[in-house]
Amino acid sequence: MSTRSYSDAVNNLNSLQSNAATLEALRASGGRMSEFAIPEMLEYLERIGYTPEDLNRMNVIHITGTKGKGSTSAFTDSILRHTKPDWKVGLYTSPHLVAVRERIRVNGVPISEEQFAQFFYEVWDRLDKNTTRKYPSTSLKPAYFRFVTLVAFHAFLSLKVDATILEVGVGGAYDSTNIVPKPVVTGVTSLGLDHVAVLGRTLSEIAWQKGGIYKKGVPALTVQQPEEGMTMLRGRAEELKASSFEVVSPSPELEKIKLGLAGRHQIQNAALAIALSRKFLEARASMTFEDPLPESFAKGLERARWPGRCQSVTDPKNENTTWFLDGAHTVESLSACIEWLVSPEVALQPTDVPRKRALIFNCTGGRTGSSLLGTLLTRIGDQLKASGSDEESTRFFDHVIFCTNVTYADGGFKSDLTTHAIPENDLAHLKTQKELASAWAELVPDFPSSNIHVLPSVEDAVKVVRELESPESKTQVLVTGSLHLVGGVIEVAGLSEVAL
Repeated sequence: MSTRSYSDAVNNLNSLQSNAATLEALRASGGRMSEFAIPEMLEYLERIGYTPEDLNRMNVIHITGTKGKGSTSAFTDSILRHTKPDWKVGLYTSPHLVAVRERIRVNGVPISEEQFAQFFYEVWDRLDKNTTRKYPSTSLKPAYFRFVTLVAFHAFLSLKVDATILEVGVGGAYDSTNIVPKPVVTGVTSLGLDHVAVLGRTLSEIAWQKGGIYKKGVPALTVQQPEEGMTMLRGRAEELKASSFEVVSPSPELEKIKLGLAGRHQIQNAALAIALSRKFLEARASMTFEDPLPESFAKGLERARWPGRCQSVTDPKNENTTWFLDGAHTVESLSACIEWLVSPEVALQPTDVPRKRALIFNCTGGRTGSSLLGTLLTRIGDQLKASGSDEESTRFFDHVIFCTNVTYADGGFKSDLTTHAIPENDLAHLKTQKELASAWAELVPDFPSSNIHVLPSVEDAVKVVRELESPESKTQVLVTGSLHLVGGVIEVAGLSEVAL
């Protein structure tokens, strides 16, 4: 290769993406594509020069769940950084919003473009030089997420981090991150009931997958779960010989602080982060805690940031425009989003000028868009009533915009946001977007058809918002349904400096 820039690395990484059909099969299997999922990942690890035991040097806190695993990871990261400011703390999460390097952070900051390119090509070259394979089914290079996971492991080991918060990508037992032999502590966030319907699997099956991150001799934590899920998690902890099994509940002290991540649902995530951090610091820093919420923990929770989740930002170009960003993509997470949004502290704040509201929405074609939009409208009505507002839920938004996740109006993606996950036929005919528009028209029959927009790109959607803006009014925009959509809006609307 003539150059080895960050842009080159991203383009090479994109060549490893799976197509839409493969990703759908992966989702349906809960991350288990085959019995070789973990053996193949171990083979890749060996080919780049590491043993599984080497990964123990990262000092891992392993976190999974169907809801809140990213937020819990962000809280845990912030607690450790505020408690041990002299440490290097690594954080690996997915997906990214604007740049792929966001997935690999050290001390709260994404690794630089130069670092990402360096670590990327070191892994790339090692795989090119060592082509010995144990399994005929193993491709010469791993798929996108597996490759980024290898880059993260290589980066954290090279940078000699003192702690690593490792968020599972999909499932748990067969996830690419689940090759660390002995994490310091493991945790499972809420098992969302809506995933049962979406994935067509029982709660026990989902819990079996999530509990697969529990390890021999390692504390196993979780939050309050439905009985079926809790029974399976407890059984998995015993089966895998975890050193202990603990169910975490929020303490009264948590109610007294303002969490850095908005929404009542974050209290449970914060409680798990506290318990994980406490176990970790007891094991790795020989610290003891009598206070249920030490000052450094409280500070970490208050200062935690997690872009694109219940986040409100003022537009840098127009102070009269506020963007409400939340990647909610399930019935339960969308309900939590609306509970946060439709409140006197957020979108219902009193104003002495007219207010226009817009919704920018997209969702995976496989999910039931009408169900998500129905939930959105129902929850808006509930929250308006609870807030004492006489607004009607059907009139909460003045405009609704259904667009694809394609970044630009010319049909191109920002390289970091390129995706092969959208079926080409769907994309070409705006199939999902037209279905969403039809669902909205059925749910709100008297909504002006001219205010329902079906658009081919994020740039087109942002243009509609810009046309709504006026010096004499405030514009409020909810962007939800997809983290990829949120990332695209941050990029196109120029929100990076205030959102990331």
